[in-house]
Amino acid sequence: MKKKDQDSSLFNTDITRNKDFEVDKIKTTDVNILLNRVRLDQKRTLKKRIVFSIILAGLVSSLAIYFII
Repeated sequence: MKKKDQDSSLFNTDITRNKDFEVDKIKTTDVNILLNRVRLDQKRTLKKRIVFSIILAGLVSSLAIYFII
């Protein structure tokens, strides 16, 4: 036979565990870290665009010089 106290104590521990799990599940992030990451991404994107445009301009000018000569 089962005791009534056993059932209630097992039930209560499960609820307590679930509450602790939900609290641990919530994460907070520092806003400054996110802003710095966005700034770094913007700098990388700008550098990529500059390099791409320089390469494209060099390629177009070299083709133009080749066809002129």
